[in-house]
Amino acid sequence: MDEFINDDSKLAGSSGSVPDPIQTPPALHNAAQRFLNDVNFDALGLQTPDLQGKVNANPKTAAIVLAGGQGERFGRTNGKQLVDLAGRPMLSWSAKAFDAVGDVGLIVIVCPKERQEEYRKLAIEPYHFVTPVVFADAGTIRQESAFSGLQAVPESYQFVMLHDGARPMITPELVSHVLNTLKGNLDADGAVMAHPSVDTLKVVEDGVIMGTPDRTVFWNAQTPQVFRSEIYRRAQASALSDGFVGTDDSSLVERLGGKVLVVEGKRDNIKLTVPEDYTMLATAIRTLIESQQSNAKTNDEKDE
Repeated sequence: MDEFINDDSKLAGSSGSVPDPIQTPPALHNAAQRFLNDVNFDALGLQTPDLQGKVNANPKTAAIVLAGGQGERFGRTNGKQLVDLAGRPMLSWSAKAFDAVGDVGLIVIVCPKERQEEYRKLAIEPYHFVTPVVFADAGTIRQESAFSGLQAVPESYQFVMLHDGARPMITPELVSHVLNTLKGNLDADGAVMAHPSVDTLKVVEDGVIMGTPDRTVFWNAQTPQVFRSEIYRRAQASALSDGFVGTDDSSLVERLGGKVLVVEGKRDNIKLTVPEDYTMLATAIRTLIESQQSNAKTNDEKDE
């Protein structure tokens, strides 16, 4: 049996085609196919929400969308940014959320140089962005990609926001929330979207449990992460000079003694990493669309 089973016809959304098909390990194939057959957005009469782009007269924030991952754990060696979610490439879901926030005046898509035109053609151009979109070359690791994206941001922007392109459930409301949290705390250098840990944590050494820490002090870091541009540039330069590789962007600022706030996000703001994540994302998107349509129907009935 092949290592991965690929069936494009089952995975098409409302667009009728999948530019970068998801591949599912055999153990998950049947369950995933049953779910995807059920999530036929056309048959359900569900329409992907069309976010309206906007840019303020004097925007102060640039958004860097990191889309350079190779997707090895997902089973797609040439990336996962074009995987279809409800008839729309995953990358477009992430980028459109920033397009709908007025204070974001620039969106930088960081991806492999050889795929930039492909990403632009399939994930950007069909979806009418009001905010200017530029591309930057991805590095060999995430931190290098973030630095490359930062180089494309003019120094006139006071804030820089970084987001994983593989987190499509981010919304304009969440983007604005984390950004406004930083703006409202003048002594803070950054703010990170995160969610409190809900699992019991264990400290383990050589396969033996050494302790059970208090999980109330642990949070699962997500993106977006937003920083004052000046300190983030210094943090990147310092890390590069010292050969330091952080686990996320916040760790670079923390290393310089910066104060980074945590902003509680949503648990469904997950990153598409392994095939199982696709099922959870499709469920979340279906719930989102059904909820929006239900609210719209309720409002229409009130107006009658």
